[in-house]
Amino acid sequence: MKTEHRIIFSDSKEMDLLPDASADLVVTSPPYPMIEMWDEMFVRQDPAVGKDLAGRDGASAFERMHALLDQTWAEVYRILKPGGFACINIGDATRTMGDRFGLYPNHSRILSCAMALGFTPLPCILWRKQTNAPNKFMGSGMLPAGAYVTLEHEYVLILRKGGKRRFKDEADKANRRASALFWEERNLWFSDVWFDLKGTRQGLGDRETRARSGAYPFDLAYRLINMYSVKGDLVVDPFLGTGTTVLAAMTAGRHSVGIEIDPGLERTVSGLAAGLAARGRQVIGQRLRDHGAFVAARAASRGPLKHTNVHYGFPVVTAQERELLLDLPVSAETAGEDRIRVGYIRDTDGFLDTDRIPAAEPVMPPEGSGGQMTLF
Repeated sequence: MKTEHRIIFSDSKEMDLLPDASADLVVTSPPYPMIEMWDEMFVRQDPAVGKDLAGRDGASAFERMHALLDQTWAEVYRILKPGGFACINIGDATRTMGDRFGLYPNHSRILSCAMALGFTPLPCILWRKQTNAPNKFMGSGMLPAGAYVTLEHEYVLILRKGGKRRFKDEADKANRRASALFWEERNLWFSDVWFDLKGTRQGLGDRETRARSGAYPFDLAYRLINMYSVKGDLVVDPFLGTGTTVLAAMTAGRHSVGIEIDPGLERTVSGLAAGLAARGRQVIGQRLRDHGAFVAARAASRGPLKHTNVHYGFPVVTAQERELLLDLPVSAETAGEDRIRVGYIRDTDGFLDTDRIPAAEPVMPPEGSGGQMTLF
């Protein structure tokens, strides 16, 4: 199997390179309005934002910043196929403007725009980052009526365009079955509160670059891609930053397009595929090792599982996991100025034996199980 990935440095308010109804999934995290590290970016696009901030008019600055993001959300709606999803990681902001401290609810403002565009909001995920020490507090300390709770969570908004996605022909259905999740992964990943993802260092670029991009962890993007798409789908990130979404798409066997307005991130993103094979061994191997540990614990407490995966021969909980098959990225090559092509193998006997994974020409998949596509 091969996937293609394109990285474009342009403004996502106009994603002309992507035709209508061409993407299956959008996974992104925009600049957060009313967080100071992104003030300059918003001011460059609308100088009136700077005037509002200088005049301590937080409500007007908040609305102007979101008016800029609204244009990208309209483009996201346009490029998504019917039944496609948009997963948006966003945090609310707290800020003192003049002598008044308050909350700026970014997540609810984006939801309002999305619903006006026609998106259907689905239950969202609370990502509890636990970034603040428990002894930190704001306001009046131990004295009542003047303190503020610590903001330690962000949101992952889940939006769908239209009704449920349909898998009509047998090839699509087979590819969907091969893209299945393990039962225990499904139970963890589809929880509405994620405690287990930390905002840890990702190994993508230097510290200053990561701070400017506000990059989220690899596992957040990787989970969402596996939850809301199938192999061979096209994943788009209109606020690419350091490239985490594209890296996750490469690892998960999806095609991707990443768009980034800040040319200062080009050096970081250009080296994105370096170490992809090692990351693939780590991620895919860990999923299988975790499943092995789950099977052993489950069998010890409740007896043998009833179903067997046809590719690996190990037990699984449900019949829907019988055809689950994980593709391992083993090669990445440039395919033009802004494109990367990734190759995969299906080594069902030796995924966990990393020394056995060859750096060989990847094999093509069976018909209907995903493959190569031309990105726009």
